[in-house]
Amino acid sequence: MTENPKSSSRDCAVESSERPSKIAKSERYGDEGEAEGEAQQPPESGIATRPMNQNPRAQRYLIAIEYIGTRFSGSQQQPNCRTVVGVLEEAFRKFIGQPVSIFCSSRTDAGVHALSNVCHVDVERISKRKPGEVLAPHEPQVVRRAVNHFLQRSEGDISIIDVRCVPADFHARYRACERTYFYRLFSGPEPLSTFEKERAWHVTEELNLASMQEACKVLVGLHDFSSFRASGCQANSPIRTLDELNVSEVVSSPYFPSMVERRLESTNGLTDLGFGMRKKHRCLVVTARARAFLYHQVRLLVGVLKSVGTGDLTSSDVERILNAKDVTAASPMAPACGLYLGHVKYDLP
Repeated sequence: MTENPKSSSRDCAVESSERPSKIAKSERYGDEGEAEGEAQQPPESGIATRPMNQNPRAQRYLIAIEYIGTRFSGSQQQPNCRTVVGVLEEAFRKFIGQPVSIFCSSRTDAGVHALSNVCHVDVERISKRKPGEVLAPHEPQVVRRAVNHFLQRSEGDISIIDVRCVPADFHARYRACERTYFYRLFSGPEPLSTFEKERAWHVTEELNLASMQEACKVLVGLHDFSSFRASGCQANSPIRTLDELNVSEVVSSPYFPSMVERRLESTNGLTDLGFGMRKKHRCLVVTARARAFLYHQVRLLVGVLKSVGTGDLTSSDVERILNAKDVTAASPMAPACGLYLGHVKYDLP
């Protein structure tokens, strides 16, 4: 079973002290998508595990979903646990009246969020008036509307954002060309806003953005990432190409920026915002992009970058950690709550 969402949320208000070497084997399907990395391509036979639509009368749909991971025990189906796939399959069952199997492009752990994860599902449209009669497939927009109707009647923390018809041999996981993850860090001594709890890692110290950006340069490219690979990783090789790793500062509250900005303008730079106005944290976002990641790779990378930001490590230390090829050399892993699967890229037909 993956980590308890309730316990993971507590880690987000303070600095994480969890060491990657102590992760249970049962958590080996990781929050950085393809923890089993080598399964990026179908087996040698040319056919991936259950990629083909075994029912020629069914339509395969590619669906993009967003979710808040706090109350999910990860994305993959688990007995007696609320999971992303389990909730989706139940919503589809209510829609079409029969069970379906859903396959995700990337697996996420408990507490990890998704701006856009991608799955595929086969749906056979059977007439409800004439059982056994197969009808023309539903239009993608009908699938999206109908399934979202049932999802919103649940907890309302997951929804379908896009649907497309794809060929019967299109596999959401094996056809993925690239995955992008984001990690949000809030820096500052003020308590974390209620609206941001379990959505970011709150670091009470100030973070040096320039130092973090410099450390990213050490990690970009083709490397042996054994120092950023948690125990339980099923990948055959720790060699990965990290196409992008950067840190940027963004507006901490993207939903309501104008209120504070206008107040700052009207006070000509004075820091007193008045009674009832919350002081902002600095918000840094780490972006990591690659075709595939090792188990917990992104969270381990963020843990090291955070230590650079606080001054506990330097870029030279990061290079030493990378060359050590040992996960125990890395800083404590960043908590799950700040991680977001941002985008899965395909060459769509």
